[in-house]
Amino acid sequence: MTRTLHLDLARLPDGWARDVRLTVEGGVISGLTVGAEAAGERLKGAVVPAITNLHSHAFQRAMAGLAERARAGVEDFWAWREAMYRFLDRLTPPQMEAIAAMLYAELAEGGYGGIVEFHYLHNDPDGAAYADPAETAHAHRRAAATAGFGLTLAPVLYSHASFGGLPPKHGQRRFIKTTDQFLKLLEASGAEAMAFHSLRAVTPEQIRDVLAAVDPAMPVHIHAAEQTGEVDDCLAWSGARPVEWLLANAPISDRWTLVHATHMADAEAAGLARAGATVALCPSTEGNLGDGFFNADAFLGAGGTFGIGSDSHVTTSVAEELRWFEYGRRLRARKRTMSGGTGEHVGAGLWLGAARAGSRPTGRRTGEIAVGARCDLVVLDKDHPTLSGRDGDLILDSLVFAGSGAIDQVWSGGERIVEGGRHVAREAIAAAYRKAVAELAA
Repeated sequence: MTRTLHLDLARLPDGWARDVRLTVEGGVISGLTVGAEAAGERLKGAVVPAITNLHSHAFQRAMAGLAERARAGVEDFWAWREAMYRFLDRLTPPQMEAIAAMLYAELAEGGYGGIVEFHYLHNDPDGAAYADPAETAHAHRRAAATAGFGLTLAPVLYSHASFGGLPPKHGQRRFIKTTDQFLKLLEASGAEAMAFHSLRAVTPEQIRDVLAAVDPAMPVHIHAAEQTGEVDDCLAWSGARPVEWLLANAPISDRWTLVHATHMADAEAAGLARAGATVALCPSTEGNLGDGFFNADAFLGAGGTFGIGSDSHVTTSVAEELRWFEYGRRLRARKRTMSGGTGEHVGAGLWLGAARAGSRPTGRRTGEIAVGARCDLVVLDKDHPTLSGRDGDLILDSLVFAGSGAIDQVWSGGERIVEGGRHVAREAIAAAYRKAVAELAA
């Protein structure tokens, strides 16, 4: 299907332009003309590229807020993880689908045009494989189709409890796959990307064997150095820190995305940047779990690229994730406007940089209003009080640092899925979600 869109005002890679005509074929921008006469469907307001969410565990949206009770001595990531395991005891594929569809609708309303689903919930509640080993993967594909949301499915290899190939715990039974089972799952699910859960969940031999078996162009994702406990355990196992080990022992390149990478020494951060890997930061989740704060100065100083994800989905707003990141830097440095390298307009630099960062982790061009890029757009209401009187990149600065409710429309793959700030199928999606959550609470 071919469609024509007329953008009154758009943020192109080289700046703002008026009267931009887009030709869209198969969800991709195939033609772009600046200064064009009005034709096709008109998008009023200010149009900016939508951002791809680089890291998601969709099912966790339904448990957001359920692990916020303070108990002396156990308020850490590992206690949260035990609460997450308990939540999984009864979760069915239809419930996963309903939760994921609700999440994807909310993320679209928050300014995202697509997502990388870091999918490790493979087995039934007893830990047995479903008759179709990709049953839960298919549930997420159906959810994305319901929401009209761009999906990059990244099935996860998760085999062990900790470093050195320790046997998995009971709470991990729904995640576990052998290398052979995982390779079959990749094929059955039609995965666009793949993931190793973490160095503690796979062995070096598994990393080697999987990489030898998959398409060498397939994007690779992995959790790394999220917690200081993980760093300590990795040092005890290997004598190296997680990112240090990966740089020395894995073929890290621009096909790799490291998630969190919170606890890196300067040399690790610089080495990761030089290798061309993307870092997927999840500031709201990292803050919620008390993980720590990313070594941004060393990574960005070496030319590193980062995008954002929302991980456990305690927020679904692009602007909030970017704001968390920038404010974290400012609090640590006790300075303002910390994001060096983004240009004069910090909010615009953060938004546009995070948008461009979606291409390598997904294996498709995203995050730009340009020929050859996926047509993922955010249409901002220029009459909204937040944006009133703003022009140029001040629009994005205001959206990131003061914006709430300024998103009018979102387009994903050339289809409008948000209008008037609400997902076009929100009512039906929310009804299915409420039913699933009621079943889980019964």
